[in-house]
Amino acid sequence: MQPQADPFIVPLCKEAIEILHEDEHLLIINKPTGLLSLSGKHPDNIDSVHYRLVKDFPTATMVHRLDFGTSGLLIIALDKATNAHLTKQFQARTVVKSYTALLHGHVERNTGIIDIPIVKDKDNFPLQKVCYDSGKAAQSEYRVVERVMEPFTTKVMFTPITGRTHQLRVHSRELGHPILGCDLYATDEAFFMADRLMLHATTIEFNHPVTGQRVNASCPCPF
Repeated sequence: MQPQADPFIVPLCKEAIEILHEDEHLLIINKPTGLLSLSGKHPDNIDSVHYRLVKDFPTATMVHRLDFGTSGLLIIALDKATNAHLTKQFQARTVVKSYTALLHGHVERNTGIIDIPIVKDKDNFPLQKVCYDSGKAAQSEYRVVERVMEPFTTKVMFTPITGRTHQLRVHSRELGHPILGCDLYATDEAFFMADRLMLHATTIEFNHPVTGQRVNASCPCPF
């Protein structure tokens, strides 16, 4: 029997969740970096967005998630009907999201679409890997916002067309410009250039499940 690996314990997140919008059906929040979306199995990983919010909003449920290192916009449902309605929008890909990322090096093209299939790497949890045989289709559109010489980086705006696990992190690496601070897919140089994952959910658009009106939420990037 192989020895079990030590569990990953997330460092304590001292930043508070910022509620950007609240009505009787849903919340839109700004998740801080370093906070899990849902509590982990290990008791030391109990702190999370959901764990914190249910103290004040007992019916809160997660419609979607962000990696613990990613900051920015999350929609929280406050009743089952809202959760179901929003889940259908995500499945139909009518929810439009954009992310700001800081990449290592200079991205050559000003715009582009990364079309590279991704599949779970069963031998290296929680990693995802590129696989053209069994991978799920994954597309990410990007636009260069700024190129900086010192440090040698490119700020980009990503609009994921699909929503695969770690999609933007894998696609950035495959582009040859990993996201700074990424502990899973970046080079050592790119990882140590930042004290956090430089990925932020900046905008999200969806149809309000009750009014039907298009909601356009934004949250300024902190880096």
